[in-house]
Order: sequence, then C-alpha cells, then structure tokens
Amino acid sequence: MLIYAIVCMNLALLFYTIGVWSEKKQGALKKWHLIVFYIGLVFDTLGTIVMGKISSGGFKLNFHGITGLLAILLMLFHALWATIVLIKDDEKMKVKFHKLSILVWFIWLIPFISGAIFAMVK
Repeated sequence: MLIYAIVCMNLALLFYTIGVWSEKKQGALKKWHLIVFYIGLVFDTLGTIVMGKISSGGFKLNFHGITGLLAILLMLFHALWATIVLIKDDEKMKVKFHKLSILVWFIWLIPFISGAIFAMVK
C-alpha cells in the first residue's frame, strides 16, 4: 500500500505542477489545465486516503495533517474556481487566474515536502 500511496502523491505533484506552470507560461487558463488540476486533485486525495490507512490512527491533528487537509481543500477550491472561470469565459479572469494557481501550488507543496521529511525521519 505504501508504494501505491507514494505513486499517487508523486502523480499528484506531476499533474498539478504541469497544470499550474503551463497555465502560467501560456498566460491564460485553458480547458486542458482544468482537466490536469482535477487529475492532480484525484491523485492527491487517493494518496492521502491510502496514507491515512497506513498510518496508525488515520488523520492526526498535527502540522502535516492540518496542512494536508488545507491543501486538498485549496486544490478543490482552485479546480472549482477554474471551472467557473472557464464557464464564464471571461478573458480577464482567465489571464489573472495563474496568480491563484501559483499560490495554491506553493501551499500544496508544504504538506508534500513535510510528509516526505517526516517519513524519512521515522
């Protein structure tokens, strides 16, 4: 199960990073970015669920648990907001959206990196 969780988390990193940084580089939100955001969210959620089953006691109210939950909620908000922006088809919103993307991506990195560090320390 640990291998499955690690693969899921790394796929989440890969997809989310591709979505966020390609959107920034291209200068506007596109439909394929949205798809990649949702794929990243799905892999992050799956990886988190599997990690929770592996760890004794499941979710813990500690730094990693709180930042991890915050990251998933922010990813969900980010993907939903991207959906709204694309449905409204507002060019100004599409162009400015990457500022939110980068912020969410940086916040998402906190539990990703802390999880790797905490796992190495054990």
